[in-house]
Order: sequence, then structure tokens, then C-alpha cells
Amino acid sequence: MGRQGAGPGSKENALTERSLNQPLGGNQMPRTGGPATMMRLPAAETAAGLDACFVGIPMDIGTSNRPGTRLGPRQIRDESRMIRPYNMATGAAPFEHLQVADIGDVPINLFDLKKSVDIITEHYRGILAHGAIPLTLGGDHTLTWPILRAIKERHGPVALIHVDAHSDTNEEMFGETVAHGCPFRRAWEDGCLINDKVFQIGLRGTGYAADDFDWGRKQGWTCIQAEECWYKSLAPLMAEIRAKIGDAPVYLTYDIDSLDPAFAPGTGTVEVGGLTTMQGLEIIRGCAGLNLAGCDLVEVSPPYDPAGNTSVIAANYLYEMLCALPGVPQRG
Repeated sequence: MGRQGAGPGSKENALTERSLNQPLGGNQMPRTGGPATMMRLPAAETAAGLDACFVGIPMDIGTSNRPGTRLGPRQIRDESRMIRPYNMATGAAPFEHLQVADIGDVPINLFDLKKSVDIITEHYRGILAHGAIPLTLGGDHTLTWPILRAIKERHGPVALIHVDAHSDTNEEMFGETVAHGCPFRRAWEDGCLINDKVFQIGLRGTGYAADDFDWGRKQGWTCIQAEECWYKSLAPLMAEIRAKIGDAPVYLTYDIDSLDPAFAPGTGTVEVGGLTTMQGLEIIRGCAGLNLAGCDLVEVSPPYDPAGNTSVIAANYLYEMLCALPGVPQRG
């Protein structure tokens, strides 16, 4: 590590900037060619020497409706090929300040969800041991729980920003306690979360009972339903969230079904009346300045994404997460 404090013009930056990995540019290689990595970055076998890394979890064995998220990481990487290194909106230039690479995928067991959960936790222990911040390409939402277990071991309980149409706090699904509708109940049980610093944004749709979204509220979480977000900029909300989280370590988990299906149809459990892509950007950009310990983007299902737009959005959101990490200056 040792790179996150370096800013533009600093002596350290001047001495080392040429050694920092850069995405392969469109004038060096046509966008349709080059490596099949996130943003066509160099590939690495481990997170050693990295400040941040992209890592995939090609899993859909925790899903309850439409499958296909096992194909999400590969398609997100493919659709990331048009993303350029400089953020024109925020001024962030992450590749001038952080050493970043794509470290490939977690070798999960597609025939055993419970084994896969333990494989994920062990894999992320290795990533975090190197001091790298993981940016995860999902994969179904079950994966966030085992990541949070590893995050807790390194950082202790964390604040959580959870953007989703669903609260994912079920006690069980079909009698099983491990599924994509249960990860935040399991994370709470494992003591992974700082309860007064948990924020769920975009909840909506139908339920089995009037109090379906109230379980989190009873734990002290802030649960913001999608209807509260309609017709609004979410920048003021994110300012409030930043003030409440303060300098606590925080994990950002973004389910693509938080977006309205008009924008992101390629997911397993779509719900009408969702967020816009601009609101999604406001949420992610609003995380800049927080002590982000990790991020994920989950539930992209390419078989239901014929135009590729869902994966394009996902790739750009993951880039925006990189831009929001500690050590990446924003335009004042």
C-alpha cells in the first residue's frame, strides 16, 4: 500500500506515477480488442502490492427467481472497455493515485452454496491481508455476507450503505438460511454491522406483510423506501449519511435491481418504480470522503440484458466506486 495519501504534484507521486497500472487506452488498442479484464487493466494473480482490486464472484446459486448472475462478472468486464481513466464530473483520476489491477474470480463451488460462502470469506481474507480494497463484480447478493465476515476480521464492525429494491433480511428462504434474500440478517447475526450506521436505500415493491421492511428499523437501521426518493436529487441524503457515518469504516453494496427496470432490465428480481441512473451516481459519488473498506455491485444477469445496458451501467458504477475510494482527490 503506502500510496493512498499521495496527491497530484507530491514528491512520492512524481517518483512512482509511471509504475502505476493504467487501463489500456483506445488509441493503443481498439476497444473491441485487448485483455478481457475490468477496464482492460493488467491482470494480477493476487492483491499483493495493490491499493484496490477488481475481483469477480461468478455465482447465481443463491438466487430465487431468474438465474444468470454467474455470467455477470464476465459481461461487466466486457462492457467496461469504453470507460476512460479520468472522471469528467468529479475530477477523480484514480489511476494517478492508486495501484489497481483485476485479480480475476473467486473459485467458488457451483454445486454447493454453503461451501462457496466459506470459500469467499477465505479468499477475501487473502485480499485484505495485502491491504487492498476489494471492488467486487457479482454474482448474486448472497456474496456480500461472506465478504463482510472477512471485512469484520480486519476492520471490526462496519457502517453499511445498501442500495437495493429488497431489504435482504429474510430469516430463511425455502427453509435455507443462506440465500440472496438473507445476507444482511446473517451479517447482523455475525456482528458485522454498526447498527446505527446502516442505510438501506431504494426499498420497494410488494411484500408478505405490512412490516416487511421494519426488521432493519427495529435494529436501528435507516431504511429509505424508493417512493421517498422519487423526483429528488439524492445528494442531500448522501450528505446526511456521510455526517452520520463519520470516519467509521464503511462497506458499499449496490444491487443493480435498485434501478428501475427501464434502465436495468438485466437482473433476476425486477421491481417497478426504482431509482434512476443519475440517482445511483449521486449515491456512489456521495460516498467520496468516507472510509470505504470495500464495495460490490451485484445481481447483473446478462441473459436478461439483450442490449447490454445493465452491464454498461454496472461497469460504470464500479468505476465510480473506484473514484470514491480514500486517496483519490475530488475536484473542489
